[in-house]
Order: sequence, then C-alpha cells, then structure tokens
Amino acid sequence: MTSPNPPSPGNIATFNILHGLPEALVRGMRSSFLQDSDYHHLTQCETLDDIRLNLTESDYAEALADSSTMTPASLQKAAIDKLVTEFKYLRTQTVEPLAKFLDFITYEYMIENVMLLLKGALSGRDINELIAQCHPLGMFKESTMRSIPTFDNSARGYADLYQTVLVDTPVGPYFALFLQESAHHRGADARNVLEEVEIEIIKSSLIKYWLEDFTYFVEQLGGDTATIMGELLKVRADTNAINITLNSFGTPLNEPEMRTSDRKRLYPAVGHLYPVGTCMLVDVQDEEELGRVLDLFPQYSAIWNMHASGSGDKSIDDGFYERDVQMLELAFESQFHLAVFYAYVKLKEQEIRNMVWISECILQQQKDEINKFVPVFSQHSPWRLGKKH
Repeated sequence: MTSPNPPSPGNIATFNILHGLPEALVRGMRSSFLQDSDYHHLTQCETLDDIRLNLTESDYAEALADSSTMTPASLQKAAIDKLVTEFKYLRTQTVEPLAKFLDFITYEYMIENVMLLLKGALSGRDINELIAQCHPLGMFKESTMRSIPTFDNSARGYADLYQTVLVDTPVGPYFALFLQESAHHRGADARNVLEEVEIEIIKSSLIKYWLEDFTYFVEQLGGDTATIMGELLKVRADTNAINITLNSFGTPLNEPEMRTSDRKRLYPAVGHLYPVGTCMLVDVQDEEELGRVLDLFPQYSAIWNMHASGSGDKSIDDGFYERDVQMLELAFESQFHLAVFYAYVKLKEQEIRNMVWISECILQQQKDEINKFVPVFSQHSPWRLGKKH
C-alpha cells in the first residue's frame, strides 16, 4: 500500500526542479499521435500492406520496420512494445513522487497478467502461450511468471501460490486484502478462497483495491495532480461500478443474496457514484432499474440513454471511450501536474485500439464499420466542435 505521506510533486514555482525533464518529454511525445489525415489515409486502405505503407510515414515506422507480415495482432504487439519502450524511458528519468506515480500505472497491468496466468493455469493452458499474451508493462521476472501454473489444485497448493508468488509482487497487498476479506466474508480459511471464487470476481476486487489505493496516493500529493488525476480515477471507478452491474445481469451475481454480498463488495469506495449511487446499484436487478439510477447522475445519463435506446451505432463502451478521450486530452491543457503521464499512456492505448479496429475491418472486408473508432486529439471530435453526444 502507499506510504502515508508521499513527497509533494511541487507547484508552479518548484515543479520543474524535479519533474521538468520528464514532463517536457511526455508533452513532446504528444506530437507522435496520429493526425486526422493519417486516419483518413488508413481508412482508405484496401489491404494490410497498405496500412503498413501508410504507417511508415508516422511515428510507428521504426516499430513496424522488422515486421515481415502485417496482421492486426502483429500491429498491436509492435505498437504496445513501442509504448512500453517510451514508458520505461520516462520512468528512468523520474524521481519521487513521479516514480511511484508511474509505478501505480503499471499495477493495473500486473493484476491483469496475474489473473491471466491464474485463469490459464486452472484451464491447463501452456505457460509459454500465456506469458506471450501478458502485457509488457505488467511483467514480473520470468521465474515468478513461470511459478504460477506449478501449484497443485488443492488447498495447500493455493496457499503455496500466495506465499511464493502473490506476496512477492508489487500488487501483493491487494491480493492479501482480497484473501482476508473473502475469508472473513465466507467464514473459511483464506487458502480455500481461490477455489471457490470466479477469476473475474477476483480481478474486479483487485482493481477496486488498486483504484482506492491510487486515489488515496494522488489525494496525498495534493495540488493540480489531486484535482485532475483524482477526477480521472473517480470516473474510472464509476465506469467499473456500472460495468460490474451491467455484466452481472443473467449471472449468479444478480441473485438477491449475491447482490447484497458479493456484488456490493466489488464497487470501489471512490467516485461520483460513491456512496449514494453504489448503494442504489446494490438493489438494481435489470437494465431498466440501472437506467433509473443513472438518470440521477447527469454525467452518465446521456451515455446510458444512448445504450438503452438501441438505435445508435455506438455501444456503451464507445460512449465511455469518447468521454475518457475528452478528459485525457484535457489533462494536456494544464501544467505542473502528474496526470499528463497517465493520460499519455491511456490515449496511446486508445490509438492502438483504433489501428487494430481499422486493420480488422479491412481484413474482414467490413469497410462500412471502419469509421467506428475514437480518434485522439482530433480537430473533428464532437466535444471540440461543441456538439453533444
């Protein structure tokens, strides 16, 4: 967990003393995003080779230079590897508290990787295949990664897994919290918990602890970092709460007893929905009731109504992505705060999703769907043009 009193990142007079170089670097990296003209050219491509040819004129030229064949998967891997290289370079240029802030960003990917390995181990998948699918920003040393699928499928095996793998990772405290809370809630020994709980429920719990811990950390930093990054994390927590509720419909989590016990524990204790909204979500049992709750929160009612109408071309995830891009872009419009580093990573991930979507549409000859992506720093974004979603 975070230290109680992290050092201040500084203010307008002192920020650049410690963080001026990495902030200048990340703001310079803004110029590497694809422009509207790049997206126009990509959507006009007929083959994946055309996409690679167009990307040779972008910041991805070097990353794709060694690719013998172009596929959506290879494009995604090359783009992610490029992002990871940039992130690690930024990390080498930092001191506290920015160093810890960047570490917090990686904890999300560590959680996803551990859950991927756990799920793969339970289903008997090959460890090499699983490691290849792990996100590079959340990697541990190889011996740790390979030790996860070696445990026995027994109470003792799970206890050994926790002692030898989970505790030794930076996200170990989140696993410890989950095991303690689950053991207390279920009245059983912690070593039996993993046998009884679905992997996705475990993942949602760990992400919840991470969001709460990250929020506490940025609040301790204070200043514009607490204001801007705190808002980003609140919205992220609310999105998780809405998705957890929506995805629980038609599953055991939506049964009355499970709603008030297991599902309730998955809602983050931060965000605009907390505590009134999350308390109301506990009693929600279908989409109609969820809509009535979200109508009380203007920042989410428009996105939900777009989803509920079923008449638009956008899903609720598309609505969340558009809102996130707007908020993340705004993080670049002010200075002397740390949120810009988080914004850069998340906006690059959106750009990668855009490129993969376009390449998939071309590969599957679904050109009618090709423009359903969310461009980054686009001059034609609805919010830049003053339009409402």
